[in-house]
Amino acid sequence: MASAGGPEFTQNGPALKHRVLAKCSLTHARVCELVLPHNTLETPIFMPVGTAAAVKGLTCEELEALHVPLILGNTYHLALKPTTELLDELGGLHKFMGWKRAMLTDSGGFQMVSLLKLANITEEGVTFQSPSDGSQMLLTPEKSMQLQNEIGADIMMALDDVVSSTTPSSARVEEAHERTLRWIDRCISAHSRPAEQNLFGIVQGGLDLELRGKSCQELMKRDLPGYAIGGLSGGEEKDKFWRVVHHCAKQLPANKPRYCMGVGYPIDLVVCVALGVDMFDCVYPARTARFGVALTDQGTMQLKHKRFKADLAPIDKDCPCAACTQFSRAYIHLLAAKEQTGARLITMHNIAYMMRLGQRMREHIRADSFPQFVVDYFKTWYHKGDYPQWCVDALNEVGIALPEPVPASTTAASDSDLGKKRGREEA
Repeated sequence: MASAGGPEFTQNGPALKHRVLAKCSLTHARVCELVLPHNTLETPIFMPVGTAAAVKGLTCEELEALHVPLILGNTYHLALKPTTELLDELGGLHKFMGWKRAMLTDSGGFQMVSLLKLANITEEGVTFQSPSDGSQMLLTPEKSMQLQNEIGADIMMALDDVVSSTTPSSARVEEAHERTLRWIDRCISAHSRPAEQNLFGIVQGGLDLELRGKSCQELMKRDLPGYAIGGLSGGEEKDKFWRVVHHCAKQLPANKPRYCMGVGYPIDLVVCVALGVDMFDCVYPARTARFGVALTDQGTMQLKHKRFKADLAPIDKDCPCAACTQFSRAYIHLLAAKEQTGARLITMHNIAYMMRLGQRMREHIRADSFPQFVVDYFKTWYHKGDYPQWCVDALNEVGIALPEPVPASTTAASDSDLGKKRGREEA
């Protein structure tokens, strides 16, 4: 059986309790319990992104029915509209959107990359030009804390100096690393609701493992309720991605939650859980649904493809979501091209898939069968055995050896049927 470690609970602050419930005996995967102001949840967990107070296409009631315990909101966008002053006046974002469970807000730092052409970064903070009306907004560590305190999320992220993971300038990466550490102290000083909201620090340092290690050590001196690995999933080589995640996860404390920001591909989640990460977020499951792509254990399914126009099977016979229990692939194929209902149904399924993936990983970690789960998952997703090399290397690092590919001569006859049955086509 998987072993549990540490004390019954670690009181990481007045607003968060953390407990390790089970650990994989081979990898660094673990199951943890987080007690937050609005609910209690278990990790590993994926957080759907509700950038502007909504996960696109789904209501809060539908998210609850899909067993989503925690969603993400974006401080920058909420500050522009409806404004955090209004949210505070109306009782916070939870009350405003009717969400009863836990919430995490990003600091606005990611927009330094996504809106780089509209941003000017200085030691004071970052000045954004609104992409909608051209107005200027200065986001400082103090302002980010004020905005997030007004929003009222259970977990709030420190403002960090974010640079693209593909930037060629080592000097800029080091500058961002050092500035992030200076800004975390300003965030801590400005955080006015520590008894009700948890401030997480963000590890920076680009792809430089030495800088990443320094960032981890310095942030740990602040003894924050939790820590995130930031600045990844920006187009960097996957071989470098996993090495940064592994390096950081090994150093971050066992009695705190570890969050890898911007990661949402199912394969990435499975690998990062094996490396010791607890929490994830990404727009991918909902965004790819709007392009007609459903997530399954066999890979991605492009439901706009003509092969599905007469297919009466559900997207996934094992999925309990309404899209799978009530509708066929043929029906959703009809809707996926033009009707918003199609995107809604696929979004529902994709969020359900990510929740079930987390649940299955937790169950297998508890049963100490997680390594076999990983092997089976990869064999099903990559039925030809064409595993990405970065996955092979990352999993080898924690003791999981993926099986050798089956010789082509034994699979050639069945590949066509498998492809038709699985509809495995990338978006």
